[in-house]
Amino acid sequence: MNEPVNDKVYIHEFIDVTGHNRGRYMYHMTANWSPAAQEDRHQRCYGVWGVVGSTGAWPQVVNIWEEDGFAGLANSLRHELGHRDLQDPKLAAWWAAASSLRSGGVDRLLVPAPWMATIDEVCRAGIRGELYAHEQVRVPRGSSAEYLEIVRQEAIPAMDRFGWVLAGAWETALTDDSECFVLWSVPTWEQWAAREHARRRDRDLARWEMRNIEVTESFTRILLVEAELSPMRLGRQPARSDRTEAWDG
Repeated sequence: MNEPVNDKVYIHEFIDVTGHNRGRYMYHMTANWSPAAQEDRHQRCYGVWGVVGSTGAWPQVVNIWEEDGFAGLANSLRHELGHRDLQDPKLAAWWAAASSLRSGGVDRLLVPAPWMATIDEVCRAGIRGELYAHEQVRVPRGSSAEYLEIVRQEAIPAMDRFGWVLAGAWETALTDDSECFVLWSVPTWEQWAAREHARRRDRDLARWEMRNIEVTESFTRILLVEAELSPMRLGRQPARSDRTEAWDG
């Protein structure tokens, strides 16, 4: 029996939040943006997280959105950009509010490993963590798909021993096939600490670490904590009914 193939496309965003607005920004994305985006463009929220400042840039947020393949993304972009000001007039108030909470960011389009679960499948499987490990990986040009298969065959068994569960595996589109992102769900902080402590002490984990060095050019792992209304925490997509503040949109 053939495995289901994930043919979605994803938008990955590093967002630079201003001041003490990270909580408000994450709420604005999940409660106010996502329900409208689900209806108007069938865009699914994969997740919204705050970066743990001790491990990465702060106060930064990571957003990941799921689109219905490149055709669905094309329709979504037309919906958003097919206006004089390159913004959907329906969302003018949303953009105005968001601009006061962030100063900029960097986006990427991602293609999933064909065996990776969609967000609905992740939610049905009950995958979630007290924290998440977000890995950004540079590989030799042309080898991003090959690296994701190595993750499937070698990294997943190594991480399973520490309770880490793969939540996402992508290669960056519109590039030279030289970048990947891998997301792990980590059930508890103790399980994160145990894996990091064992990096050079556990034989099987050390074997994976050396293999990872062999097949990559650079590798960075940061930690993330989910927004209150992020799908893996909720077990579903954010909805208008989740709003605790009045919002017309």
